[in-house]
Amino acid sequence: MKLILAGLFLLAVGTHAKWYHFPKEAYQGARDMWRAYRDMKEANFKKSDKYFHARGNYDAAQRGPGGRFMARVISDGREIVQKITRRGNKDYAADQDSNRWGRSGGDPNVCRPKGLPSKY
Repeated sequence: MKLILAGLFLLAVGTHAKWYHFPKEAYQGARDMWRAYRDMKEANFKKSDKYFHARGNYDAAQRGPGGRFMARVISDGREIVQKITRRGNKDYAADQDSNRWGRSGGDPNVCRPKGLPSKY
């Protein structure tokens, strides 16, 4: 009986417990978000922020639950700070739409402006 219970426990833990990947995914997701932000600043291309929002969230979300969590925390935190400081209030809804689009697995290139260098 104990052997059966131990086997069931190990099976349940082994198949459902991917929690140990979460911190690594979160770290990688934060790096993806930073890379998108850095590329946006480097590109300095008009009307490209929605693309970089979507791309950062998409890349982070592809890492798994940890990356998706970090993308949401960073994106929502950034938007809240902008809303409080009254910088970018008019873009809040559009930015959040781009963030959600990328996090949900939507193609970031839908938001890509014409003329943005292919490097990005």
